[in-house]
Amino acid sequence: MMRKDEAIQLMLDQFPDAYIVSTCGHITRDLYNLCDRKEHFYMVGSMGMAAPVALGLALANEQRQILILDGDGSFLMNLGAAAMIGEQQPHNLVHAVLDNGMHESTGGQRTVGMEHMTTAVLSMGYRAGLKMQHHEDWQQVQNVEGPILIHIKVDPRTEKIGKRVEWTPQQILSRFSEAIRGEASEYSTY
Repeated sequence: MMRKDEAIQLMLDQFPDAYIVSTCGHITRDLYNLCDRKEHFYMVGSMGMAAPVALGLALANEQRQILILDGDGSFLMNLGAAAMIGEQQPHNLVHAVLDNGMHESTGGQRTVGMEHMTTAVLSMGYRAGLKMQHHEDWQQVQNVEGPILIHIKVDPRTEKIGKRVEWTPQQILSRFSEAIRGEASEYSTY
């Protein structure tokens, strides 16, 4: 199994130009601390809503890769979003679910589990559902058209979580909107 930060870094390496929508909680904080870019839309609240936001982006920006960084808890909380993604079938959407088996951000409550979700999403219309546990498993993802669900088993966190996203929700929206329009951002860190 990978650590969560390793899984996020793998996604960043594989999709360096993607717009990324990250679910609230520790995944957003991990992404922010690994690499802050205006092309990242950090959900700082609204658990379960990263997928519907990313679906809208994928449909409106068909030439751009869209990556969802979701957690197992947030994915399962809004399973209806997966049905919408499957129905719309955006070819440019990759839905990565980092599964540590718990709601880590709210105290570690156990989730119900994602054992058969890679098969379930196929019945909803995803073109592929893949499981990953190691970096080497990435080969099965190459050249697969979306929508794809990548179920990545990750270890529970043992290290301290990094700092919170320092941008306000208004700044996150402003930066991200500027990225979509190809404009420089006054809130950019690079």
